[in-house]
Amino acid sequence: MKIFKKLLTLGLILTIVMTGCGTKAGNEKNEITPAPTSEAQITVSPSPGEEPISPTGLPEDTTKNNVTKYPLTVTDSLGTTITFENEPQTMISFSPSITEILYALSLSDKLIGRTDYCDYPAEAMTKESIGDFYNPDVEKVVSLAPDVVIASSLWTEDVIQKFKEVGITVVVLNEDKEVAGIYDMINLIGQIFNCQDNSAKLIETMKAQIEDVTTKVASLPKKTVYYVVGFGEYGDYTAGGDTFIGNLLTLAGGDNIAKNVSGWSYTLESLIDADPEVIILDSSMKDSFISTDNYKNLSAVKNNQVYSIDNNLLERQSYRAAEGILEVAKILHPEAFQ
Repeated sequence: MKIFKKLLTLGLILTIVMTGCGTKAGNEKNEITPAPTSEAQITVSPSPGEEPISPTGLPEDTTKNNVTKYPLTVTDSLGTTITFENEPQTMISFSPSITEILYALSLSDKLIGRTDYCDYPAEAMTKESIGDFYNPDVEKVVSLAPDVVIASSLWTEDVIQKFKEVGITVVVLNEDKEVAGIYDMINLIGQIFNCQDNSAKLIETMKAQIEDVTTKVASLPKKTVYYVVGFGEYGDYTAGGDTFIGNLLTLAGGDNIAKNVSGWSYTLESLIDADPEVIILDSSMKDSFISTDNYKNLSAVKNNQVYSIDNNLLERQSYRAAEGILEVAKILHPEAFQ
């Protein structure tokens, strides 16, 4: 069923389905030779005299006049300590969100590989593809010999270890439930690749855009809203109150009807009972949703209050989340943006 396929695709981005990762057939054989030694080496402790960088806070002594000092020791989201002896010159991104951030920081010249899902900006599609989240082409990654691979929380420890065993340096940046997590990712990437000025500007731009929206909607009555992740015979899925998207809906001035739900699973009965004023979904789902028996009698459908949006603005944890908040706020409170 099309809706089910759509749900599975979204699950890759939203981490709804956290199934095990693996490599393509043939990659499981012990025939891969280690990559040449990169400029970064995994360490078990910080270098003498240096404080590790955490995604939740950057030590003041790691930069001087906004220039990164190398060797640089960082700690990624899994608690792994990594030391970069020199500024990395090449990288591979295993996350659409991270790829978007890299381009925003003017680091595209260092990007030599990306996943099949890294489609923004369009220029990213010209980079070498190294597979999807769950089945990365290990041999291709080894052949490209990146200084570092940047991955998201979609990876399992097995996949991470597979790359480490062949000499590939991996930095894992976990997705967060708050917008502040995006700031932390941008900050850390700016440190690693010696572009703190760009990262600081990007963060400040995001903060200013979000503050502008929250200020405009702060005094307005909150409209009840429902975000459709999946629907149909395989179940109803939305953004619960403890999800990243749920946080964005609140910032945009919405009253998420699933705010008391944890995770993504919802029920049709709960949706009908709450009968939200506004429903938001990806454009590819709208026609099917409003014409399906279980949903076409909802007030939002009858009142023409079902709106489509580029779901990547909400589902990818990149700088474009600020744009996503703005678009949702315009849907909920158009009067505030006239």
